[in-house]
Amino acid sequence: MSKKPLRIIIACGGTGGHLFPGIAVAQQLRAMGHEPTLLISRKDVDAEASRKYGDLNFHTVQAIAKPATFSLRMPGFLWKLARTYFTCKGVIRREKADAVIGMGGFTSLPPVRAGRMLGLRTYVHDSNAMPGRANRMTARWCTKVLLGLGEAAKYFPGSTCEVVGTPVREELLQLPTKADARARMGLPAEGPVVLVTGGSQGARNLNTLIVEAAKADAGVHYLIIAGKQDQPRVAELAAGAPNITVLGFCADMPAAYAAADGVIARAGASTLTELSIIGKATFLIPFPFAADDHQTHNARVFVAQGAAEMCAQAELTPARVQEFVHGVVMDDTRRSAMEEAMRSLARPDAAESIARVIAAE
Repeated sequence: MSKKPLRIIIACGGTGGHLFPGIAVAQQLRAMGHEPTLLISRKDVDAEASRKYGDLNFHTVQAIAKPATFSLRMPGFLWKLARTYFTCKGVIRREKADAVIGMGGFTSLPPVRAGRMLGLRTYVHDSNAMPGRANRMTARWCTKVLLGLGEAAKYFPGSTCEVVGTPVREELLQLPTKADARARMGLPAEGPVVLVTGGSQGARNLNTLIVEAAKADAGVHYLIIAGKQDQPRVAELAAGAPNITVLGFCADMPAAYAAADGVIARAGASTLTELSIIGKATFLIPFPFAADDHQTHNARVFVAQGAAEMCAQAELTPARVQEFVHGVVMDDTRRSAMEEAMRSLARPDAAESIARVIAAE
């Protein structure tokens, strides 16, 4: 373990799935006496986080999203990539960094490559069972690839890999009681509650099906986090159903998780990590248009361990939703078994593991 404080660049902007794990690593590094700087985009999710975690050092760079390979936007993408590379090189020099870690996606590629060209130790973290193309490219410039799930190692044949888990926000490590959580969320004190969260993309069809299922299931309360854009439509669909609560955005996810007896969700890596930490019986509906269908690969890992059930969106029906709710969530024995299996996949020390790898080499 290095005895002197290290200056470490963490590239983590663009999506919550990269941002919040990066923040968790930064908090751990600071607790160990090191000096992290987080590279984030100018997107709203990043700006909100930089205000919330004002004790951390943030620096904004241009967000990068790769278009289709033969898209007319490809030249612009390559220009942005090159410009961001030189921007990152300047930040790394100014901060006198000792190491660089990218938390995933094409936003991680320029700073990791810049760090490697400057002779620094470099890392990339991938949280999915099926790594994205950006991380597979970035890995060629990395000292080590850090993985959320061991199933991903086979996609990095030329790299040194270590399974460390995926970090979660500190507030998810200690949830309120169910009674307090339901009071905070304005939910019924008694009876089953099912949390439905479609993630940041592709929730429209899922939301519609859930409302249909909930309207025919008056004995169960459904808390639907519909997304800001879809919230007005979903609220209109749910009008007149007292067992449905619709939110556009939830600023208190610890309470939402604690209030619920079961969860219906997409299969993004960060969502699955959070669910394993808190140990919730879960019905996974992978986003069908995710790159390389990586959410289905993620879901299969959890289903194989008995930690979740899964259904393709094309096959989802209100009856299938109710089958999970009544057959698992409302069955104490089956729910408890699934919760235990879910907790067995948790890596609550992931942020510490990543920080120690970076600081020790």
